[in-house]
Amino acid sequence: MNLPTQLFIDGGFRDAKAGRRTALTNPATEEVFCEVAAADVADVNAAVESASRAWESGWRDLAPGKRGEILFNVARVLRENLEELALLETQNIGKPISDARDEVGLGARIFEFYAGGVTRFYGQTIPVARGGFDFTLRQPMGVVACIVPWNFPFPIASWKVAPALAAGNCVILKPASLSPLTALKLGELAHAAGLPPGVLQVVPGPGSAIGDALVTHPLIRKVSLTGSTEVGRRVMELAARDFKRISLELGGKSPNIVFADADWQVAADTSPMSVFANSGQDCCARSRMFIERSVYEPFVEKFIAATKQLIVGDPMKTETQLGPMVSASQRASVEEFIADARKQGSRFGCGGGRAHPKGYYLEPTVLLGVPKTDRCWREEIFGPVVCLTPFDDEDQMIRDVNASPYGLSGSIWTNDLRRALRVSRRIESGVISINSHSSVHVEAPFGGLKQSGIGRDLGMTAMEGYTELKNIYVAG
Repeated sequence: MNLPTQLFIDGGFRDAKAGRRTALTNPATEEVFCEVAAADVADVNAAVESASRAWESGWRDLAPGKRGEILFNVARVLRENLEELALLETQNIGKPISDARDEVGLGARIFEFYAGGVTRFYGQTIPVARGGFDFTLRQPMGVVACIVPWNFPFPIASWKVAPALAAGNCVILKPASLSPLTALKLGELAHAAGLPPGVLQVVPGPGSAIGDALVTHPLIRKVSLTGSTEVGRRVMELAARDFKRISLELGGKSPNIVFADADWQVAADTSPMSVFANSGQDCCARSRMFIERSVYEPFVEKFIAATKQLIVGDPMKTETQLGPMVSASQRASVEEFIADARKQGSRFGCGGGRAHPKGYYLEPTVLLGVPKTDRCWREEIFGPVVCLTPFDDEDQMIRDVNASPYGLSGSIWTNDLRRALRVSRRIESGVISINSHSSVHVEAPFGGLKQSGIGRDLGMTAMEGYTELKNIYVAG
């Protein structure tokens, strides 16, 4: 397999100007398998200048139908290269191959959705008091920066890049240093599908070296970030200097609420993957579970039994459900939480150790009796750890749910429609699923409240977020 190991700028691969490279380690084997070019400020400047030229020389003025045609071609080419992209993801970050294939397919669907949306992106006509004709336009911003994380590199890159391109912008895509390979391949394949040179640039490199340069560059009109709350705070502070547009999808500590009237057996069987999928490295992970007391004990028993059935192992095997953590440092961070839970006297329903001697594996870990003042209950762990607690009173449970500074996602299990609507309105989260664990739908907006972020990805709302709204009045 030909690994993409250079920067992708102006329609082609090139080395970083300073010649710096970053070693990539396969988290399942702990072995270095390649080195990838690491951009610095000079490379960022070159990428932005190329993108600005591409925008001014025709991409912004390309007929919407033609933009849609190119994006449909991108989706087709992604499907033709699905297996290669999936293998890159599995080798790079240890994602189970079945999940990687699904996520590449999701990326292709995202490009198709926005390709179809290009010619259905309407303005308004507005009757005004003084007569005449008033209407609105949504116009592209220019050059935008999309900064994506290492936990879902390909789908998140797709759901930022596709609506930005569909709206008529040019994009600088910065993948995480740990997971650059599928982003670089996306740049190559998108241009092979007909994207003009310079419309999409891919600049991997350390955020400490190039993140600030992207956010403060005067030619970049918007920054869209998915990452930690700490990084989001830094982006927001820097963007405020020139009122740059931003959208931020940040951390989470999502609740999973199970009422006694629900099909709680189904919830117990399926809930483990709502928190342990992707080895818990998911901002939507339902890592705080609230179970009504009358069904708490049987629920916990069934939940632990289902957790013990999960297959943790070689991500190249199709039957594997949980692969390794992305890195030794990420595993060490999660192990600190587990050690703290032991010290505080939390009860371990299962897990708490390393699943395999080789690779950055951790067992899925179920914690019981965790005080709501402890770190494991309050902070985002970003690993395969879940805390379960019983509740007696709906109002108090909602107060406990909303006590978190985060508000990204969550699930409510009940067969009482009135309760489902009442509780979903009161829970402070941007995305709520009822009798389901699903957080992401291509067609619907996705994003959080409070310290989980600002703005929305996905749906037509995301495409609006890559435009400026202009009002035009014509005198009668």
